[in-house]
Amino acid sequence: MTAGNGRRVGSPYAPHTDADEAAMLDAIGAESAEALFDIPEEVRFDGEFGIEPTDEQELRQSIADLFAQNDDLVEFLGRGHHAHYVPSLVSDLSRRSEFLTSYTQYQPEITQGFLQVLFEYQSMLVELTGLPVANCSMYDAATGLAEAALLANRLRRGASGHRVLVPEHIHDGRLGVLENYLDGAEMEIGEYPMDDGAVDVDALADLVDDETVMVYAESPTVRGVIEENLSEIGAIAHDNEALFCLGSDVVALALLEEPASVGADVVVGEAGALGLGTAYGMGLGIFATREKFLRQVPGRLVGVSEDAADMRAFTLTLQTREQHIRKERATSNICTNQAWVALRTAMHIAWLGPDRLVNLATDAVTDARDLAERLDDISGIQAPVYDRHHFREFVAHTDQPAPAIVEDLEDRGFAVHLLDDHHLQVCVSDVNAHAADDLVAAFEEVA
Repeated sequence: MTAGNGRRVGSPYAPHTDADEAAMLDAIGAESAEALFDIPEEVRFDGEFGIEPTDEQELRQSIADLFAQNDDLVEFLGRGHHAHYVPSLVSDLSRRSEFLTSYTQYQPEITQGFLQVLFEYQSMLVELTGLPVANCSMYDAATGLAEAALLANRLRRGASGHRVLVPEHIHDGRLGVLENYLDGAEMEIGEYPMDDGAVDVDALADLVDDETVMVYAESPTVRGVIEENLSEIGAIAHDNEALFCLGSDVVALALLEEPASVGADVVVGEAGALGLGTAYGMGLGIFATREKFLRQVPGRLVGVSEDAADMRAFTLTLQTREQHIRKERATSNICTNQAWVALRTAMHIAWLGPDRLVNLATDAVTDARDLAERLDDISGIQAPVYDRHHFREFVAHTDQPAPAIVEDLEDRGFAVHLLDDHHLQVCVSDVNAHAADDLVAAFEEVA
């Protein structure tokens, strides 16, 4: 349909006329706009959704019936997805219309409030990591790790070396994302061994050489172990002119060694441990680094300046993505950021304050220790497997086949991670600690 002036109406995204479209297609030698898209026939939209019409009441009942099929389990799950109680204040404030309707804050004159919150989020990460630059933000820990590897590679451009070293204990999802990113950059990944759940420092030193651009370590690890040799790991990386990248999360950073003090060049990990429920796939990635790498930071940075009236004002001061901003000079193709969930994390940290944040982190150590000791008292269970300090979670050895134990625990209403035939992993936090007694009782029955 066209208006009286010949312009097409009905779609705000295609304002050109039929003549405009014909001229563009002729210039590129295409017969139609559809010919520009290679969409397999089996997934093409045929005009029918295949959804029977229904009224609201029937739809609500159908959805309720579907949700009722979910298992009602108390989750003692972790491994990168950590649940902490999110206060109602976070949801109430973050659902205000000025936050929900605001996309990327390109127009600072109308998004000062949102920009200020993101600036505060960055400032919190700076304080937690000790590194002077933090962005807002990555999709999740996996993309943060991948972007750190690309940053390290850019810094070594023209020199030898395109290998990133990661621990043999690494989350499969993080490793998979890293592999996808580095494949296009013609980089390679190597693994170094662990010793009793922590980095085998001597083995790492033997592996790092001129071909290494970055060494990645975690504290806590994916198995909950608190790494005790971060300074040594950083020194090994730096002695070979490689970057040291540390993975962690916002709660752990409140208690464990400050990354800057152990030589970390980049800190990545999950910030969504606060402000978000466990969505098992939805995340919020940390990315903090040294000031000399400022121009290499992926994503966006919010800065503070002054407006024409000499009032403090916030604005996006750095955007390194491709599209309309830096194009071929981009250092990253990461686009849609996690501004709204970063806002929720900032609200949660502010609500806790420094003391309660440290208390929450301290509980993550003591609750894991106490639960492991109680499970270790059960015949047929050894916990924790590693003679280390743990944060939130730990690995337990089972004399009986672990798959059967995990299945029996599910029958009793509990979910834990299955690692292999005789190892499982348990994660405890403030949202499930109330059920620790019942979990121990269930273990006593099934182990």
